[in-house]
Amino acid sequence: MIERKAQIFNVQKYNMYDGPGVRTMVFFQGCPLRCTWCSNPEGQRRGFQVLLKNDQCVHCGACVPACPVNIHRMDAAGRHVVARNVECVGCRKCEEACPESALAISGESKSIAEILEIIEEDRPFYETSGGGATLSGGEVFAQPEAAISLLQACRQRGINTAVETCGYARPEVIASVAEHVDLFLYDIKHMDSDEHYRLTGVRNETILRNLVWLLENRHDVKIRLPLLKGVNDGEAELNLLAEFLAPYRELRNFKGVDLLPYHKMGVSKYGQLGWDYSVTGDPKLDEEDLARIGQTLGRHGLSVSVVRH
Repeated sequence: MIERKAQIFNVQKYNMYDGPGVRTMVFFQGCPLRCTWCSNPEGQRRGFQVLLKNDQCVHCGACVPACPVNIHRMDAAGRHVVARNVECVGCRKCEEACPESALAISGESKSIAEILEIIEEDRPFYETSGGGATLSGGEVFAQPEAAISLLQACRQRGINTAVETCGYARPEVIASVAEHVDLFLYDIKHMDSDEHYRLTGVRNETILRNLVWLLENRHDVKIRLPLLKGVNDGEAELNLLAEFLAPYRELRNFKGVDLLPYHKMGVSKYGQLGWDYSVTGDPKLDEEDLARIGQTLGRHGLSVSVVRH
């Protein structure tokens, strides 16, 4: 029998932000959304991604003969360029050949057993802190079969499970994964569907329907609000959100709201991927903004906390 594999792009240990206690985060590759502020752009597409740190590249050309599909080339001026129209096969030979560590390949295929072995390494921390494993991305629901296999394996070993999700998936996929999850960390980017489409590339009706299903079927859910100043932090937007959540705020499985202030930790990756970063200005929220948002949601009886990365 061939063991199921997952396409992932990172495993992060000792996480304290994404679920209770100390967590190991597994980042699944592939996402149906294209959020303008995405901090993990290398995880958006399912395939391997070539990241080039231009400020470290010395244009030596060592990567050119190493690549079996000719992604790396030297232009007429003798400078290294990445052919973004060529699909990377993930061999990492260019990464190994680069003398300046200017190249990195995002994405790797790992078996469920291999991922579980990494998660198991920190079992003592989970046991003392009430932590566990959190599946993130990209988007977990882009690989539901692999996610279920990993979640089942964690549950069988008594490891707490959490899933961080945008919620954009078929209802039957949500239901199939949900029975293996202890906590959903569920993003709401914008309540207005047209604006949601402008910001993420998809409308929000499916996301909100799936959220309601999870709450009504007694799955533990914590709402997460990725916040950008002047984009989704207005009083009208917050009141719409609070009104939408009002019928569920007394449910035991509704675990409150996390505020995720905008940060720039992923901005440099866009240049490394050869992409433009479309967020303009500085939509960072200050302490007064966060206090105001917390007070607005609090007036509606919602429990609010701030997650600071």
